[in-house]
Amino acid sequence: MQMEKAELAAKMQENQAWVEGKKVKIDYDDKGVIMLDGVDHKVTEEDGDADTTIKVAWDDWQAMANGQLDGMTAFMTGKLKVEGDMSNAMQLQGVLAKLRG
Repeated sequence: MQMEKAELAAKMQENQAWVEGKKVKIDYDDKGVIMLDGVDHKVTEEDGDADTTIKVAWDDWQAMANGQLDGMTAFMTGKLKVEGDMSNAMQLQGVLAKLRG
């Protein structure tokens, strides 16, 4: 199931898909970013400072969201890069699970 970024942000907001008390930015390169703001409890498409930045191609993110690509596999093969606090990135599996809901 392919989804547009605005749809994804809305779904993340609806499912409260953030890490409590932390800001996690997902950087889709040419598609822009989604900020999971666990401080203010909101999901936006605004760029800004984050505790953790995850860099991943849009297609790879879609594959992860659909359960076709494992997050750890994506990380180990370099499809997903993490900058900042790694423990926040580890909680992304839970975020993805909320999206599959």
